[in-house]
Amino acid sequence: MVSIIRYEDLKRWKKTGRWVLVYGRRKTGKTFFVKNFIKHDKYFFVGRGGKIFEGNETISYEIFLREVFENLKNNKTVVIDEIQRLPEEFYDRLHAFGIKGNLIAISSTLWIAKRLLSKKSPLLGLFSEFNLGLIDERDALRNLANKIKNYKTLVELCTYLREPWLFSLWEDKKEEFLSAMAMNTRISVPALVGEIFSEEERELTAIYEGILKAVADGKRISGEIAKYLYSLRLIPFQNPSWVHPYLRTLCDLGLLKKIKVFNKKKHYYYNTSPVVGLFYYLDAKYGFSERDVSIQQIEKITLEKLPFHIEQFFRNLLSKIFGLWSEIISTPTYEIDIALTDFRKLKVIAEVKWKERVSKREIEIIEEKLNEFKHVKKYLIVPEKNALEREPRNIEILDVEKILEMVKLKNKAMKQRKKL
Repeated sequence: MVSIIRYEDLKRWKKTGRWVLVYGRRKTGKTFFVKNFIKHDKYFFVGRGGKIFEGNETISYEIFLREVFENLKNNKTVVIDEIQRLPEEFYDRLHAFGIKGNLIAISSTLWIAKRLLSKKSPLLGLFSEFNLGLIDERDALRNLANKIKNYKTLVELCTYLREPWLFSLWEDKKEEFLSAMAMNTRISVPALVGEIFSEEERELTAIYEGILKAVADGKRISGEIAKYLYSLRLIPFQNPSWVHPYLRTLCDLGLLKKIKVFNKKKHYYYNTSPVVGLFYYLDAKYGFSERDVSIQQIEKITLEKLPFHIEQFFRNLLSKIFGLWSEIISTPTYEIDIALTDFRKLKVIAEVKWKERVSKREIEIIEEKLNEFKHVKKYLIVPEKNALEREPRNIEILDVEKILEMVKLKNKAMKQRKKL
């Protein structure tokens, strides 16, 4: 079984307080992360029916209370997994007790995690928030580079294996992983995101899922999303203001990502997880959740969406490597995949050509676009340098080998700064 060390999340953990609420969508590896990488003295798990487990033993609520507060009083570290399943009075007890010892609370129900930290909650101000989402792109590359030798395959798999629950499927299927993953989303994705909407009325749930489908289907701005929802009679007016609150919620919950269009008062929306996005694209186009789609169609669509998902992967990755905000340049005549800014100043632009051969004509078009911009770093991202029929002018090539060097060097530099 592949074990991923989440170096970037461990760095973030060092900045948290004594009491931490770890939350995130289901199956992002919260329990594994805390159990295996965070030192603790006591670990309690709260089952769906309210039963409390310590290891393989079931304990009473009274014993649980005594153990928690005695250990905290003695400055120990206590973990409570699925804390939202405990009765409300437990939160009042924590509030009255105050911050002593180290308490790690885990919640896989995002809307409840938000409620636990709301203005009306007795826990407000007691906990640091720690959102554990998908595996960081840098960590996916660091952990899998030694296991996957082909550079093109490495990036393609890392794009999807940021979802920890897919590792067992990858180890089992290997060469057929992408098509097996796409088929598997039919069952897994509705289960992963379903709990997020469990407190909402059915009408609101339909709107949220409609938005996820619209975005997966390429409707990237609020006006296009509103038009899509109106066509399905999910909203009463074709007006972007109707969808803004729902978009904000989906971004807060980590299901959508909002990216600014450079030099414009406009934002594009993307599915944060390419795996979730692939499912909703299949559902929007083919009704995948309700009827059979052939394996041949699945494979074709997965390969069609792959370059788009890889663009997202590199946009996130370069933003983190350079420590800059990610944006997109969009004009009436062209778009640039990756634009990185420092406040309003454009610093880096990049194009992704994820193919085994990039023709001279394609390189000319890229040169025309990128070389319009002066005094910025320009990159062309390809699997390997030998994919290019010729090297572009005034544009640096980033192939996977070079990117792996950048990721590793960045990690070494941070370790050296800590030693100093």
